[in-house]
Amino acid sequence: MLETGAGAIVNMASMGGAVVGVPGLTSYNAAKAGVFGLTKSAALEFAQQGIRINAVSPGLIDTEILDNVSEEVLQQMIDTIPLKRAGTAEEIANAVVWLCSDGASYITGQNLIIDGGFTVQ
Repeated sequence: MLETGAGAIVNMASMGGAVVGVPGLTSYNAAKAGVFGLTKSAALEFAQQGIRINAVSPGLIDTEILDNVSEEVLQQMIDTIPLKRAGTAEEIANAVVWLCSDGASYITGQNLIIDGGFTVQ
């Protein structure tokens, strides 16, 4: 990227840590908050080289990790989301592709929160 003077990097942060705290996940939250801090600093550091650096912070996403969550607990989590569902991996991937595209060419140092509206409450 430095040779071509253009490019895009999308870091994976998380709603937990980069946006809100989650009890019982202190280490995870600290790591994800660090990812967003890295994103902001790197965006400033590499902007002059034409490299855009952003982060994506997913909320509850329907992945294999949810297989270990009881139906009751999963429903309690979904009830806190205004869109009343978990997101999909494809929805996250679509956002990453967009951030890497020319359509997002004036965006750098940002954290795109994809959480079904959880954090706007």
